[in-house]
Amino acid sequence: MSVNLPNLLTIFRIVLIPLYLYIFFSEEPYHVEIALGILILAGLTDIADGYIARKHKLVTTFGIMMDPLADKLMMLSVIASLFLTERISLWAALFFFARDVAMIVTGAIYHLRGKKTVPANAYGKVTTVLFYLVIPLAMYRYEYSEEILWTVIAFSFITSAIYLGKFRLLNRT
Repeated sequence: MSVNLPNLLTIFRIVLIPLYLYIFFSEEPYHVEIALGILILAGLTDIADGYIARKHKLVTTFGIMMDPLADKLMMLSVIASLFLTERISLWAALFFFARDVAMIVTGAIYHLRGKKTVPANAYGKVTTVLFYLVIPLAMYRYEYSEEILWTVIAFSFITSAIYLGKFRLLNRT
């Protein structure tokens, strides 16, 4: 692993996951607000690490693999916390989990087979932003948060199909 600032920010995002879960499930006052703050911090570090990596030509194989994995692990943790506190339905959680686990496994298989991986593109970034926007609605039990979440989940499946197509095209030889 190449140790540089973008990679350290990615590792920091992974470290934020257990902190988010601990705070979210605590009974302390303002635990949801603090957990949301941790999620926002994770989102900001995601933006920062990508920007710094591209601007200063610090893109690494580690970053290409771990950056989206850190995002997915954070989102899986958040979705699990929302399901376990009955803020979203089992079906929404299952569809979300199925899509993200499939993306993680597919990326790992391609990487372990020595295939080229596809870095994040605009569709993936939009999907991530949409999830970051809908999650606070679910956290605070906004009346239509589940419907909005389903829309984002549907968009995420379209994004996944685009990624899969790019993986196949890139590794066709």
